[in-house]
Amino acid sequence: MSKKQLIFVYNADGGTFNAIMDSAHKLFAPTTYQCSLCAITHGMLTIRKEWKDYMGNLPYETRFYHRDGFRQEWPGQNIGLPAILMLEDDGSLRVVVDSEELDKQSSIAQLTAVLGRNLANKS
Repeated sequence: MSKKQLIFVYNADGGTFNAIMDSAHKLFAPTTYQCSLCAITHGMLTIRKEWKDYMGNLPYETRFYHRDGFRQEWPGQNIGLPAILMLEDDGSLRVVVDSEELDKQSSIAQLTAVLGRNLANKS
């Protein structure tokens, strides 16, 4: 039996240019930045240590996608982004934390509490 996979999908496109633009957006207009998952888990240039440590202790494999990569991998999925998903054994995706719930979080502590609770409730 394979290990369950959590999929984290950012509401931002991949690539160097987009990363630079996202960093500038976070710096100059953080309240209008469209990816709450990025805003919480990443600083200006890198992943936050507290988040990286938490992710390393999860009993799941983890996969991370930018919006464009996710849409390419799973075309036709109508999931609001950002989102945290579980890849089911049948290949389907189940939402663990939706964009509305992610948007309500403002810290890694809040995010990890919500994620832990939702994983426990939806297992």
